[in-house]
Amino acid sequence: MKVPFIDLKTQYKNIKDEVDTAVKQVITSGKFILGDYLKEFEKNISEYLDCFSLGCANGSDALYLALRAIGIQKGDEIITTPFTFFATAGSIIRADGKPVFADIEKDTFNIDPKKISKALTKKTKAILPVHLFGLPCDMDSIISIAHNENIFVIEDACQAIGAEYKDEKTGTIGDVGCFSFYPTKNLGAYGDGGLVCSKKFGIYNQVKKLRVHGAEVKYFHDIVGINSRLDGIQAAILNVKLKYLDEWNQQRIKIAQKYSKYLDKYVKTPETKEDSTHIYHQYVIRTKKRDQLKNYLEKNGISTGIYYPKPLHLQECFKELGYKEGDMPVSEKSVQTVLSIPIYAEMSEDQVDYVIDNIKSFFKK
Repeated sequence: MKVPFIDLKTQYKNIKDEVDTAVKQVITSGKFILGDYLKEFEKNISEYLDCFSLGCANGSDALYLALRAIGIQKGDEIITTPFTFFATAGSIIRADGKPVFADIEKDTFNIDPKKISKALTKKTKAILPVHLFGLPCDMDSIISIAHNENIFVIEDACQAIGAEYKDEKTGTIGDVGCFSFYPTKNLGAYGDGGLVCSKKFGIYNQVKKLRVHGAEVKYFHDIVGINSRLDGIQAAILNVKLKYLDEWNQQRIKIAQKYSKYLDKYVKTPETKEDSTHIYHQYVIRTKKRDQLKNYLEKNGISTGIYYPKPLHLQECFKELGYKEGDMPVSEKSVQTVLSIPIYAEMSEDQVDYVIDNIKSFFKK
């Protein structure tokens, strides 16, 4: 049996008629940029998230736009995690800020609030937590720190759309939230796409200008922005998919629960928290025999991934920040043991069982 890491073809097959109709409508209308289809999607996802929302070109731009919207100045420090996708810290540099890394909690992979407190300086402008793999961070602690220090919270919720922390959607708890619609995300476009959301109208309005070269009125520029827009075709596709998001997330949760039930004896399975909904953008196991297990699964037709093989504080492009090996021990240990196994709403029972059986057989051997 072959089990792909994700199966976008099957997902498309299940919603083909709706998607094809939506795409055809956009093409026929000729409204490709900042048109009615984007407005409709922004309206619907704003209702879903219960905040102001603006589409943009990708998740990386969403982070950049959020940083610019809160007024980042050259040299301002942003505390974030070293265990995340590159764009989290890369966007801070791009916005003229300085990433300051705080290590993660060993059980959740999310930034450790205790380490955030130790990383604070007079130059700290914001905290940028990442709801990694679909599990919300400890937002009460993070918001408390931010309020005490009078600094901003930008949520990187690119992997966590639909996840909830104490009945609040991730991305809507801090001052501003960022999402990615990369095709493999739980809500994925058929190309790049992103979103910025905020309950603060001032931030929303600033992002609205920034994404069109800083112009509130066309050709009249208050600030220097960028060109970062979610096009009409992607918005129409996402509008179709948004109706299925909660259903798809529930299916991921169901698969994850089965994985955890049968794999807990063999590997370290993902943590869950009573006050949060984990939507399993990735199902990440841990084992000291990671590389051997990965090779075994690949030989048996099961695709896997390593997220992430090297923490950000040790990346060559960030060496001027002055971090060295040993500075973030939990992150450094995690990259040696993590392995993501297939999880997506369209997985069959047979595929799930096949993955479980192969992991069990590997350890029994």
